[in-house]
Amino acid sequence: MVDFRIAAATADDMVRFRDWADDLCWNPGDSDRYAFFPVDPRGFLIGRLDGEPVASISAVRYGSDYGVIGHHIVRDHVRGCGYGRQLWQAALDRLAGRTISVDGRGYPGFRRAWTTIRYEGVPTGLDRPRGLSLVDARSVPFDQIAAYDRLFFPAPRDAFLASWVSLPGHTAVAAIRDGHLHGFAVMRPASGAHRIGPVYADSQDVALALVIGLSACAPGRPVCVDVPDINECATILMEKLGLRQTSESTRLYRGPVPDVDLVGQYAVTSVELG
Repeated sequence: MVDFRIAAATADDMVRFRDWADDLCWNPGDSDRYAFFPVDPRGFLIGRLDGEPVASISAVRYGSDYGVIGHHIVRDHVRGCGYGRQLWQAALDRLAGRTISVDGRGYPGFRRAWTTIRYEGVPTGLDRPRGLSLVDARSVPFDQIAAYDRLFFPAPRDAFLASWVSLPGHTAVAAIRDGHLHGFAVMRPASGAHRIGPVYADSQDVALALVIGLSACAPGRPVCVDVPDINECATILMEKLGLRQTSESTRLYRGPVPDVDLVGQYAVTSVELG
């Protein structure tokens, strides 16, 4: 008789989460686990079959009423056995009573909010707008960065954000005009193209400056940007930059859709953790 058990993942298991995502060509960030795991260490679940790790999911809590599901992976040799459904239910149970978001293909009880389009390529064809200064986001008072993030994300996530801007290999930039913060973005190395996210901006010109500024830090390297199609200015910008659509997923919610600024959200931070 098989023995399938679900338990909280260990810090070592987080390497496995990344490797499995890499096997699926999800292009995980090289150091994502260092920012992800401390957010909610009990929110990363692993399924073991007779002691062998075979499936994963994350059900991460933010604040008192929001949660994000990601990392839902079942290894090929055990698919179709119901282990993914068991993990999914465990994730729902962990986030019971909260608004839940997930990027996927459709789940019962969830409703579509938008399509997240992944664009990839080497940005070309446009010059960086003038009159705007890009500075290292680590030089900006953290409370300003955190307050700006809250315009676009439905719960406080200071611990995550502090790691996101400061991890080795991460490049975080802020757009400043007349002494005020008008945009914020982060780029990080990954298995393939460098991933850029989030990209928050007060206008398309600011978003353009952020993407061009970040890509200049890795000249000639392709970048990967996850864009909510509900922001038409964002999809137009990616196409103007010569980036191509490579995949898409659907942003789904169970519970009230969060009231956040979508006009200024040119790229999500991460499809795995929101």
